[in-house]
Amino acid sequence: MSFAAGVDGYGQSIAILTSGGDSQGMNAAIRATTRMALYAGAKVYAVYWGYQGLVDGGENIKRFHWDDVTGIISKGGTIIGSARCQDFRTHEGRLKAAYNLVSRGITNLVVIGGDGSLTGADLFRKEWKSLIGELQQQGKLTEEEVRDHGYLCIVGMVGSIDNDFCGTDMTIGADSALHRIVESVDAIMTTAASHQRAFVLEVMGRNCGYLALITGIGVGADWIFIPEWPLEDGWENELCDNLVKSRQRGRLLNILILAEGATDIHGNAVTANQVRDLVATRLKYDTRVTVLGHVQRGGIPSAFDRLLASRFGAEAALTVIEADEDSEACVLCLEGQAITKKPLHECVELCNNIKAAYKAKNYKKVIELRGPSFRKNLDIYLTLKHTCPPAASLDKKPYRLAVLNVGAPAAGMNAAVGAFVKTCLYHGHQVVGIKDGFDGLLRNEVHMMGWTEVEKWASMGGSNLGLSRTTPKNHLQELSERFKEHRIDGLLVIGGFEGFEGLLQLTGARKKYDEFKIPMMLIPATMSNNVPGTWHSLGADTTLNVITECCDRIRQSAGSTQDRVFVVETMGGKCGYLATIAGIAGGADTAYILEDKFTLADIKHNVQHLIGKFKQSKIKRGLILRTEHCNKNYTTDFITRIYTEEGQGVFVTRSNVLGHIQQGGTPSPFDRLCGVRHAVRAFHFFVNQIEENRDEFGLIKADKPESAVVLGHIKSQTHYTPIEQLEDHADFKNRLPLDTWWMSIRPLLRVLAHYEELYQRELDSVF
Repeated sequence: MSFAAGVDGYGQSIAILTSGGDSQGMNAAIRATTRMALYAGAKVYAVYWGYQGLVDGGENIKRFHWDDVTGIISKGGTIIGSARCQDFRTHEGRLKAAYNLVSRGITNLVVIGGDGSLTGADLFRKEWKSLIGELQQQGKLTEEEVRDHGYLCIVGMVGSIDNDFCGTDMTIGADSALHRIVESVDAIMTTAASHQRAFVLEVMGRNCGYLALITGIGVGADWIFIPEWPLEDGWENELCDNLVKSRQRGRLLNILILAEGATDIHGNAVTANQVRDLVATRLKYDTRVTVLGHVQRGGIPSAFDRLLASRFGAEAALTVIEADEDSEACVLCLEGQAITKKPLHECVELCNNIKAAYKAKNYKKVIELRGPSFRKNLDIYLTLKHTCPPAASLDKKPYRLAVLNVGAPAAGMNAAVGAFVKTCLYHGHQVVGIKDGFDGLLRNEVHMMGWTEVEKWASMGGSNLGLSRTTPKNHLQELSERFKEHRIDGLLVIGGFEGFEGLLQLTGARKKYDEFKIPMMLIPATMSNNVPGTWHSLGADTTLNVITECCDRIRQSAGSTQDRVFVVETMGGKCGYLATIAGIAGGADTAYILEDKFTLADIKHNVQHLIGKFKQSKIKRGLILRTEHCNKNYTTDFITRIYTEEGQGVFVTRSNVLGHIQQGGTPSPFDRLCGVRHAVRAFHFFVNQIEENRDEFGLIKADKPESAVVLGHIKSQTHYTPIEQLEDHADFKNRLPLDTWWMSIRPLLRVLAHYEELYQRELDSVF
């Protein structure tokens, strides 16, 4: 078998180990690394119990085959175990580890762990030549063995729920940990409100406050305690005053999130019990402490972590196989949606710089080293934590900004609206809430929104404002009158493809209606992720988690009854994003989508693939995904019947239409955070555009292309793309963007499903 991407792994051996604390998604990384390496022709060895297994050798280093990683993508923890190893810290321990690798012909090592584990791997690589030289002197290695194993190639993946490794936007496990924490807080908030209690929740993170910070934003916490933002003298008074004001404004509960490494400005630890005693003693509130502990590490990995780990694992296998003696040890990092390779020693050095800044109590430097994203998140929290907006300034007229939802419900809409309202009010401006989209504006169902109205919106699914699919096209005259009546200075549309079309229509009508010459913005919010101008829409992540969880349950059902294949229909209209990404995250065998045209011959080929899998391996189940409107002839029922007919005697086929369950549920941490961050960016966009486009009489004349935009996240950057520029990038017939980044990773679905062929045109752009 030849590997289409030009990577030849024949004759090479790869060892995989997990070290340090476990994190959800490690198994997905093990699976992807193993299967991609086997696909490339290499041998794969799993090292049990981390570096300890490397030192002890023997049965701890086991040959892995394709079926050894079957069914593990949905499991938390690590199937090959992890352990702290003091022996590897010694020269003698690393000498034993080197011998155990060489004796099995292994010169490639993939390490999944935190900064300590990766630092150990880099030291091991640097010492390699001297270690095997010493083994030769001891008579344990021949000259030929030394020659054939003259260097060690290392690739690292960061597995850590703390998200504390420099160089990558996200580490494997952090998103899943956020899911556990946010789910716990959502549950606690119901009982807290029932008894008017205050809860102090301690979360993990050691010296990194990422988990506490993002949770605080996502659940609307009253206060967070994180190492990067140590408490100033007098914090006790400020905290208690904030809680009192919160209760006075009708809030029935208080949530305080404390990172385990939180301190005051003097470096003294601040504990959950200390905060509880303060609130209970001074305010007489019924206050409880919940320490989430290792529940944050447990449970199934999120869809995001499965996808991230699968991409990391596949890239790690290819990278380590391609490496040579001159290749530097690298760590795989995520920048936006791009997988990048960075020198391991540089990332470790940055981590050490953070530790040094902590030791010097230089917290400003710590935040700087955490990166601009961390700083922005902290700034957002510091604004939204207020119980009410500050007193309005009398030296300027407030802007009146309108917000409405268009399209279908998408998780994160409420978080975006709530954050937009609070940010506007905090800066002294007004927000006009429009009910039921453009239909509501035509009916004049509008009201001025207040701070307390949106207090709990961050954790709510659906759309509290209500929405419709109506676009302005046939109502431009009436809408212009409503804009004038309510003195709207800027319009924020949060919605899907209908929102895109609607904003495009309003922009096109500016020549005729001066009322539309105001700043306008679309925040894409649709689970289908089918809006041009962005790689991610609000709601898509939540829906992916719903689909992935459903696939887990379906797979469990299929596993209980041998020889069963399920054909699962996902939503998404004609966009194949959900089916493709959920297919990778859920371990599907294939996914039928409109963007990747398929024929009856392709369906038959897929059936034969499954028949071969059932007959030749231990795997006795199959999972097929299909986008709901990918083909009007090859329906879910039709495909199910084909599989039923062709698979007779080998497997039984069942179908499942997930339906509107995919639109429900509470927003994921990712959708909550994105909704809040986009809303804050939207506010600043409106202010800048209004001030730039006022004439000498104070009238707004915003008619330039850059005054009507789609707010998108592309690669690792936020983009404000003029909507007029995106008209040629949209397929209006099928309601799709013409540019789809996720198609480049679609071939990974076939690789991990063990299809024997992979075309050059597909694999060239996978990574």
